Amino acid sequence: MAQMTPEVSKLLEQALSLSVEEQEALADSLISNLGGKVDEGVQAAWEAEIGKRVAELNSGQARTTSWAEVRKRNLEKLPNGH
Repeated sequence: MAQMTPEVSKLLEQALSLSVEEQEALADSLISNLGGKVDEGVQAAWEAEIGKRVAELNSGQARTTSWAEVRKRNLEKLPNGH
């Protein structure tokens, strides 16, 4: 996996300040532009992980955190503490 350069870190910080809808559109656009270069093994691993997590949620085993709390924690980690 590629290293996160300072330029990419700055872009990520800007992306995190977007609305959820804008972040979703950006993520979709980035994924679409991979040009089908998704590794099949990685895709299968993600599908297995998603299945495991859904089962944990459905059984009540998973401990969840609200989006507001996750966003707050992540913003506090940014250098300028948005």
